[in-house]
Amino acid sequence: MNKSRILSRLAVPLLCTAAFCQQAVAQAPAPASAVSDGVVKLGVLTDLSGPFSDFAGNGSIAAVRMAVADFGGKVLGRPVEVVYADHQNKTDVGANIAREWYDTSKVDAIFDISNSGVALAVMNVTRDKNKVVVLGGVSTTRVTTDSCTPNSIQYVYDANALSNVVGKALLSQGADSWYFITVDFAFGHGLEKTTADVVKASGGTVVGAVRHPLNTTDFSSYLLRAQSSGAKVIALANSGTDTTNAIKGASEFGLGTSGKQRVASLLTFISDVHAMGLPQAQGIQLTEAFYWDANEESRKWARRFFEANKRMPTMVHAGMYSAAMHYLKSIQSAGGDGATAVMAKMKSTPVNDFFARNGTIRADGLHVHDMYLMDVKKPADSKYPWDYYNIKATVKAEQAFSPMVAGACASAR
Repeated sequence: MNKSRILSRLAVPLLCTAAFCQQAVAQAPAPASAVSDGVVKLGVLTDLSGPFSDFAGNGSIAAVRMAVADFGGKVLGRPVEVVYADHQNKTDVGANIAREWYDTSKVDAIFDISNSGVALAVMNVTRDKNKVVVLGGVSTTRVTTDSCTPNSIQYVYDANALSNVVGKALLSQGADSWYFITVDFAFGHGLEKTTADVVKASGGTVVGAVRHPLNTTDFSSYLLRAQSSGAKVIALANSGTDTTNAIKGASEFGLGTSGKQRVASLLTFISDVHAMGLPQAQGIQLTEAFYWDANEESRKWARRFFEANKRMPTMVHAGMYSAAMHYLKSIQSAGGDGATAVMAKMKSTPVNDFFARNGTIRADGLHVHDMYLMDVKKPADSKYPWDYYNIKATVKAEQAFSPMVAGACASAR
């Protein structure tokens, strides 16, 4: 073969069109150095056996797996894997799992947690290992203030959003005296404080509060104290089975969602309503980040979730799908799975999908997006299974979430 023919053959790849060359580069696997260990590994750390397992738990695992499958099972040409574990609602267990995942199992990002105390512990490990953690059912504002890290995202809601939406709605209806029944750990304390601040700022009063252990079954003594206080609102600053048990107890005491004393749940999931049934849950006003029956896009995704899980998704489940998809897209855009670059992409890219409307991740790690004020339907108004809510209002992101606290988050400065 003569020299000219050799040069001609060598030149052939350079004659491709720009569009074709870009496509070829995009389809080629990323260099091994761009994706650590040649695989992107997502860990779902959640409550599989305790009071939060219904609104998070296996549903969160299923949602993250759905996102990975819908993304195609690969990013930058490298496989995406999902592992999971039960933190048992113990901070030491959660932190140890996170440390082992990062050091030995080579997990790149942790999702969900849904326990504020465990979340704060895992955030510290994640910061030290320079990985990523995206929180699901975690409300404490400490995530974005005194305990914030550059590696953490609070994706579904925070205590301020829960308080602003339902708290202001009840206050506008004249419910201006409040008594709190609060679960005795970081989540409950934070939710009580932020709601009490909203009440006081609106001219209302807090007449008292009582705290109960996590996973309480008998709320009789707490409800009697609240009833004797004469407060117009008995506010439940708890979640999961604690909420359902408290509402069932309130019904037995004749305390309802209307009349002289109203029972208000500051955090209620559709799984709670399903567990209680509409006769007991009817009339409750609540805050939601997502409702499966809100629009055609949410219904389409939720029906797919239902087919696999035989239940409709909570806002945590929908949020964890959205978060995992946003994370994988950010790896694709960043050209690698390095935590610093991926976090920068996640914060600079808006979120608009079936879960989040007008979503942006702030410098302090809080994902702000539109929220919904709901009330639970009367049994006669429910037309089909899981038809539980009336959407009373869509609350825009800037109204639902409180502004970033200046100077409170060192990583946001």
